[in-house]
Amino acid sequence: MMGRSFTRLLLQVIGIALLFSGVMWALQGAGILMWPADSFMLAKREWALYGAIAAGIGLISLWASTRVKPRG
Repeated sequence: MMGRSFTRLLLQVIGIALLFSGVMWALQGAGILMWPADSFMLAKREWALYGAIAAGIGLISLWASTRVKPRG
């Protein structure tokens, strides 16, 4: 059975990954981060939106990980 510490760690890993990826997507979509040069996301407004949504879900996941209390 999954323990609470595993759930907390899983939420943190997912949250960090989504936050980092989302910020990168948003910056690429906004045309601020023009790397890598052959990326299909560069200066595409919809990717700025997708990135903001992913980053928001990442923040929610990180916040949720703080709400998981250890047993004891």
